[in-house]
Amino acid sequence: MVEIIWHGHACFELRGENVTVVTDPFGGMVGLPIPKAEADLVLCSHGHGDHDHHKPVKAKDGVVEKEFVGEKTFKGIPVKGIATFHDEEKGGKRGTNSIYVFMIDGISFCHVGDLGHDLSSEEIKQIGEIDVIFIPVGGFFTIGPDVATSIVSKLNPKVVFPMHYKAPGMASIFDALSTVDDYISGKENIKTIGASSTTITKEDLPKETTTIVLSL
Repeated sequence: MVEIIWHGHACFELRGENVTVVTDPFGGMVGLPIPKAEADLVLCSHGHGDHDHHKPVKAKDGVVEKEFVGEKTFKGIPVKGIATFHDEEKGGKRGTNSIYVFMIDGISFCHVGDLGHDLSSEEIKQIGEIDVIFIPVGGFFTIGPDVATSIVSKLNPKVVFPMHYKAPGMASIFDALSTVDDYISGKENIKTIGASSTTITKEDLPKETTTIVLSL
């Protein structure tokens, strides 16, 4: 079983049986409470302050990886980092971005970070078969609802966690983000949870793609 805690924006804390992973922790600029945890592994998709504030979430012997590309095993967790971009001009505007694919307790996760473009067939191939995806849907310097929908249809995960959208309490600089409603509108198999966390087991993964919306 893996407990998934959403701290807001693109930051998730994944607690497995023996390991904790935190993705894209943010600093004060987001306006939400700064994430705090004791992670064995922190994965930062790129170096911007709303995705790379790792000191409050790293345990004493924890590992931090930023914009990692390649394949390694960290703390017993196999991780693949896939090179992408933060914009539609091959990084010309906002630089690079790493997509991370990793396994916890038999469940394959994919966190696409601050992806700024649709994925090519080669990038889809590199990601491979996944169970769970964390994907931005808010637009405004990252992909919006339409491109996110396209990527999900190509990857066909069991579970989708929308992220990086306008949520209550965020700073005014993020007002241009779309809301999660813009992504889920018209979709089937939507599960809205009135809490910031949920649990997932390999055995209970849905047969059809299900979108889970967590609340702060």
